[in-house]
Amino acid sequence: MKLWVKNTILVIVLLIIIAVPLLFMGGNEFGGSDDAGADAVSEVDADFVPIAEPVWEPPSGEIESLLFCVQAAIGAGICGFAIGRLTSKKKEEQ
Repeated sequence: MKLWVKNTILVIVLLIIIAVPLLFMGGNEFGGSDDAGADAVSEVDADFVPIAEPVWEPPSGEIESLLFCVQAAIGAGICGFAIGRLTSKKKEEQ
């Protein structure tokens, strides 16, 4: 199978993976695990008091999202670097 055919199939699969949840779960609110965890704890024990508080809270939700995206980008860069090194070592050995 040619490379462009494989890439086309991958792009179609990617679009399906993105579109299906958006089409079938359209009116739902997507929340984070932090909110779900806090709700679950408050259901179990209404008198729960956290033992630690955040050291710093971002001034807005947009800054929090930005920091999360930067963290994800750094992690993806590290993973990509590691995978690139591993695959280049295999090519050098052959």
